[in-house]
Amino acid sequence: MFHKEGHKIILSAFVTTIVLVLIAHLFIENFWFQKTIEVGAIIFLILILQFFRNPKRSGTLANEHVLAPVDGKVVVIEEVFEKEYFNEKRMQVSIFMSPVNVHVTRYPISGKVLFSKYHPGKYLVAWHPKASEENERTTIVVENKVYGPVLYRQIAGALAKRIVNYAKVDDEVTQGTDAGFIKFGSRVDLFLPLDTNIKVTLNQKVKGGVDIIAD
Repeated sequence: MFHKEGHKIILSAFVTTIVLVLIAHLFIENFWFQKTIEVGAIIFLILILQFFRNPKRSGTLANEHVLAPVDGKVVVIEEVFEKEYFNEKRMQVSIFMSPVNVHVTRYPISGKVLFSKYHPGKYLVAWHPKASEENERTTIVVENKVYGPVLYRQIAGALAKRIVNYAKVDDEVTQGTDAGFIKFGSRVDLFLPLDTNIKVTLNQKVKGGVDIIAD
């Protein structure tokens, strides 16, 4: 199953692969050069397909906990001052996605969207300390009556050139469902209440919509 954000790119990659294979087969006489082009074209198509995959996930849904919004590795767990929306200290948990991770963003909690804003910006590497404030990004806040408000921020990396955000203010959203997509390498920051119970550790790999980040 592939994400809808990749349908046009997948079609283009498929057509490009066919064209390259036909050109190599019909017009290149050198056997090894021909096979190199054909294999390269097929590898290119496979990479595009794996990047836009959208596996079905069946995590435990509950208002008492926060699910991982993306696949990747936990690279930050620290207390910070969140100044865009809360203007107070929060616990930040950041998840870095490499180009080989699933890049679907999923809602970490169910509830009502209170805030959703796009920020143009730079394309620093996603693990850069200033990426959260200077890179292209979107900031979304979802609140439910049990857990309270949770802010998550989609951040573009050095390769990511487009962030897709589906969250709109006043939407009622469901935990674990598609919230957006970030194309080609990126990071997502979560900002949680200070008294939250963090359930992950640094360098832990997590699955979006499945693993519990905090409760």
